Amino acid sequence: MVRGSLGRLASRTLSVAGKWQHQQLRRLNIHEYQGAELMGKFGINVPKGAVVGSVQEVKEVLKNVFPSEKEMTPLQIVVKSQILAGGRGLGTFKSGLKGGVHIVKAEEAESLAAKMLNQVLVTKQTGPQGKVVGKVYLCEKMSLVNEMYFAITLDRKTAGPLIIACAEGGTSIEDLAEKFPDKIVKVPVDVFKGITDEDAAKVVDGLAPKTADRQSSIEQIKKLYELFCKTDCTMLEINPLAETADKKLVAADAKLNFDDNAAFRQKEIFALRDTTQEDPREVAAAKADLNYIGLDGEIGCMVNGAGLAMATMDIIKLHGGTPANFLDVGGSASEGQVVEAFKILTSDDRVKAILVNIFGGIMKCDVIASGIVNAAKQVDLKVPVVVRLEGTNVDQGKRILKESGMTLITAEDLDDAAEKAVKASVK
Repeated sequence: MVRGSLGRLASRTLSVAGKWQHQQLRRLNIHEYQGAELMGKFGINVPKGAVVGSVQEVKEVLKNVFPSEKEMTPLQIVVKSQILAGGRGLGTFKSGLKGGVHIVKAEEAESLAAKMLNQVLVTKQTGPQGKVVGKVYLCEKMSLVNEMYFAITLDRKTAGPLIIACAEGGTSIEDLAEKFPDKIVKVPVDVFKGITDEDAAKVVDGLAPKTADRQSSIEQIKKLYELFCKTDCTMLEINPLAETADKKLVAADAKLNFDDNAAFRQKEIFALRDTTQEDPREVAAAKADLNYIGLDGEIGCMVNGAGLAMATMDIIKLHGGTPANFLDVGGSASEGQVVEAFKILTSDDRVKAILVNIFGGIMKCDVIASGIVNAAKQVDLKVPVVVRLEGTNVDQGKRILKESGMTLITAEDLDDAAEKAVKASVK
């Protein structure tokens, strides 16, 4: 699934001073309810819950999964909107409803779920467009005595897994880490030895549970690490890792990401992929074996090679334009893939011009040129196309473009191509 030297490199944010901020997206993201089901299989404590996709299903869950009452206290339900983004609790629905996570009485869960399902939730991670809530997760509210933070990620410095823990959990872990870095406990794990009792004990001592049994807590940490390794996780984040009144550690809310490179051996997990939560252009690109990341600019970019893609985006910015995407056709794209690439580029209404920048090595310029011509015939091109070819079979490629009869803007070098693309995009 992942191709190119940088894999699926997402350049989602253009920063000030002409610098780029990049986020690598070499991972599968699954919903909270799916993560809870997976953790349960590994013996990790999770809240009792069920996912629903309709109001009718809410009625069935309340009847069959949860009791009508819990001793003398009316049952409370945590209603959680399911989207692949963080910050749900502080998010806002475009309908006006505040918050994507609510605690309500059982009899109120149905009406609240109805207000969430099929509505667009906007959070600090979704951007203003938000994401559609197709599922709602219903969990029984637990009696918590403590909330902590726990995560496992991959650390470049130690070249292995790193466990990050904090005795204080909640929605503001980023602010806490910035203001009080000493409260964050970091325990690197030797990837060859695996997690030891000593490693797990350091984590538990850093979490400082108030009532939970120390040995059972250590076992929970080891099971979390086992899940991380055996499922090819790139990140496992639990916020909060809760301590309940019955002295247990419970993963109350979890986010799990998995390495795309492991799709061949994690077929069950990758079958959980929810493409409705992803950019449809990125989904189409993945099917065509292309590397595509959508951005917010007006110049569509098609290149071969991640490094060339970055250079192309940078020089567009230098000339006053902004790239609409990162699209790498790789080193051995077929003519058909080039056609698909053009279809994806032209599906973005914000694209005002397209810049094709190919440095032919294994990827031959004549193949790219033929793909461009066929794409122009199949796709109703309504925007200018600037083409810069260099390298293997460059003369044949230029001849194909010239004899095609298409209105294409050719460029001699990258600087010339970027300048022409920016000018074409503002006409």
